[in-house]
Amino acid sequence: MKKPFVAVVAGGYSGEHSVSLKSAAGILSWLGQDPFATFLVLIEQEGWSVQIADGKRVPLDKNDFSFENEGERIRFDYAYITIHGTPGENGLLQGYLDMIGIPYSTGDTLVESLTFNKYVCNRFLSGFGIRIADSVRLTESAVLPDAEGLIVRLGLPLFVKPNVGGSSIATTKVAQPDKLLPAIAQAFVEGKEVMVERLIIGTEVTCGAFRREGKIVALPVTEVVAYNEFFDFDAKYNGAVEEITPARISDDLTVAIQRLTTAIYEHLNACGIIRVDYIIEADGVPTLLEVNTTPGMTPTSFIPQQVRAAGMEMKEVLCSIIQEGLSH
Repeated sequence: MKKPFVAVVAGGYSGEHSVSLKSAAGILSWLGQDPFATFLVLIEQEGWSVQIADGKRVPLDKNDFSFENEGERIRFDYAYITIHGTPGENGLLQGYLDMIGIPYSTGDTLVESLTFNKYVCNRFLSGFGIRIADSVRLTESAVLPDAEGLIVRLGLPLFVKPNVGGSSIATTKVAQPDKLLPAIAQAFVEGKEVMVERLIIGTEVTCGAFRREGKIVALPVTEVVAYNEFFDFDAKYNGAVEEITPARISDDLTVAIQRLTTAIYEHLNACGIIRVDYIIEADGVPTLLEVNTTPGMTPTSFIPQQVRAAGMEMKEVLCSIIQEGLSH
């Protein structure tokens, strides 16, 4: 029987391009070549390509998501998307794949566009009684915002971040009034919308979830202890952080966070693996930070840690997601 052809889709057009390539390397190492024939597909500004033997690249035909290898025309049966940022995390790639009939690993266009916009997603989820931090969305970089009004509303310190970015790129913790406008300007370089958010103090945790055989599986909770002022890019990717799985919280609180993560998965009608970040404040209630629908997948990322802590194997989890997508 012929193996299904699976594209592990990485790269993208954002500042998270290099992180995406690391995630793809992790996924390819776990999947191997059995039970699927797996290939790395690179989506880049200069073109879309498929990596074949010896690192050689051949063009990907966007008309039907196919490529030519040794005289054979191969059309992919499935796309495992591990692009962090546009176009794989904001619904653009999903819309294209829907149009040509290729199943994929994430939520659909609506889910991805919703979760990519932190401000809109958090307010959508707050409608279900989920606690979020107060924040303000800025959408016009040409007009200087009312810095004094933002400080009166949100207090200091506060956070400034691109509203549709990830990996904490261009994210700044602002403690002094004169630093606010420069931080906003920096965030606007990364995207067209900026989110200014109240500082939340407490224990930072994160919890992954995925759907298997129709049931949502919530993974063990990880506690995040950053050595820097907050969990920034350096902490995430250069080791300036301690990640403790399972988190040093009570069993009851662990269950509560897992149930909340499962509920968020259902509210969003998510697909594949997601990761939800929280801060547990002094009253013991988790405040939602953000939802990540294409979480990092390097061997040291949160999801692989949590999968191992749950006594599962990454290959098993990935294969179950792909098989379910191929069967629909």
